[in-house]
Amino acid sequence: MTAAALAMTVPLTLGAAGDAGAAADHPIVFARYTAGAPVEDLYAVSAGGGTPVKLTHTPTVSDVMPSWSPDGKRVAFVRYGSGGAVDGVWTMKTTGGDLKAVPGTKGASDPAWSPDGKRIAYAKPVGTQREIYVADVDGAPATRLTHTAADDVHPTWSPDGKYLAFNRADAGGHSRVMRIRLSTLTQTAVTGSGSHDWTPDWSHGNRIVFSRVDSSGFAHLYLVRPDGTGVHRITSARFNDKYPSWSPDGSRLVFTRGGSDDADPEHLYLIHADGTGTTKLTKTDSHDLEADWRP
Repeated sequence: MTAAALAMTVPLTLGAAGDAGAAADHPIVFARYTAGAPVEDLYAVSAGGGTPVKLTHTPTVSDVMPSWSPDGKRVAFVRYGSGGAVDGVWTMKTTGGDLKAVPGTKGASDPAWSPDGKRIAYAKPVGTQREIYVADVDGAPATRLTHTAADDVHPTWSPDGKYLAFNRADAGGHSRVMRIRLSTLTQTAVTGSGSHDWTPDWSHGNRIVFSRVDSSGFAHLYLVRPDGTGVHRITSARFNDKYPSWSPDGSRLVFTRGGSDDADPEHLYLIHADGTGTTKLTKTDSHDLEADWRP
């Protein structure tokens, strides 16, 4: 596909009339597919609502897992083909065009842009498992951070760029949130070993949100401090809540809510960090996933 074929329909000036603050200035990017169009493309929507803007147009490949650059000028994402082969991490301008592959990321997933805008963390297969890597935005030098028999995925940066949190899934089907200090590669467990915890996101206010399949059998959103204290649940509906992402000021979250069946639509919702004020953001008959709120 050419860069021109990927150009966005309009620049990301998504604030609707009457929107203010984060709603107007900090749009949310996400991946969407429908039953009729199973290939995934990237979209963006204002936090104030309105019609999502389609950002990529790739009829033969899927574009998923978007991550804003800290200056809001580019989006990193993962592209994979119809056969499931992961092409790797790409970046593009949010005004369209200038598509760039990140070298050395074939097979990689879960890109996360560093707070200083210079690096991207991602998960990459090593044998049958995935490990966490960090590379400069141009792909070099790539540094492998984890070396375990577990599956390490979905890195997220601390506000000061000194740590990453990520998921570690073991052979028994459990997944916990881990923390790694980049300067020493010292790893610390944030949540318990018998948990089912996924997709953490680290806020500028130094809290980590994640999705946990708890005793209800549903996935709910939980908050925790980076040292593992203060774990508490903020959603409790009989739906699956996943892929949370913090607003720039740390006061709200966007997340995907869906039913217990894969055939059920999945929509984006907003919620205050204290668990109040749940609002449905997208409403079409689609699967809206992996949202990232522009910094």
